[in-house]
Amino acid sequence: MHTVTAMSSKDFDFKMNNQKAVLEDILPGFNEYDRIGVVVREAGGGIGASALLMSALTRFYDFFRPNLGTEPGQQFIYPEFFIFHVGKQHMTHYWLDIWPPHKEVLVEDDPEQILEAINDRGITRLLVEDIEPLQPTFLRETLDSAKHRIVSALAYSPTGRVENNDVEITSCEAAEKYIADSFKISEGLSTEVLEQLRERRDSITVNGRVTETYRRIEVADALHMLTQNTEPGATTRSYFAMLEAEEEMEA
Repeated sequence: MHTVTAMSSKDFDFKMNNQKAVLEDILPGFNEYDRIGVVVREAGGGIGASALLMSALTRFYDFFRPNLGTEPGQQFIYPEFFIFHVGKQHMTHYWLDIWPPHKEVLVEDDPEQILEAINDRGITRLLVEDIEPLQPTFLRETLDSAKHRIVSALAYSPTGRVENNDVEITSCEAAEKYIADSFKISEGLSTEVLEQLRERRDSITVNGRVTETYRRIEVADALHMLTQNTEPGATTRSYFAMLEAEEEMEA
């Protein structure tokens, strides 16, 4: 909860369709029970969604002020926000208040397995990388569960800017400091990658403030943008083998 006193929801500016907005315009009905999930597929990629994540977490803390803290009767609580690392862990998001560590979820590069992980965490708001929607293989139950529960979805870019965007979020200096701290503690990021990540942030900085863009998308489309891999992995193939065996027994 290190961000609680360092910044507030008032430190972020929002636009939707080039008009001034608030977070609740972008995430309609946002509340303290919402669970945000960001699917990350490359090193440091989730930083492209950091303005939304950090503005949402400050808004989350607004629901509990002034009773946040470690004193008796106060709440020591983190938002239920999750990073889904596809294939391997791509960064450490501790300084973005993604905590405890179990909220950094490592998932197999398999659409079904990614969506199962999203369902298991009860995600209600989904952010996916802005890629061409594909036709992955899902279990019907997994797909229906996600469609029933997820309220809204956004496309983001690891660069911080998406094409055909309709949402802008301008961050603040404190948030960028926490991003820099995240770079420092993340293992496995090469000097070259770190330099690229810093250059990306500099390229979208105007007058000392970073502005990221997003595009609102249908949940059904987001579920087809979890990964560029459409082939089921070993675990998912075993599911279908079980279903085939059951069908043969019933025949």
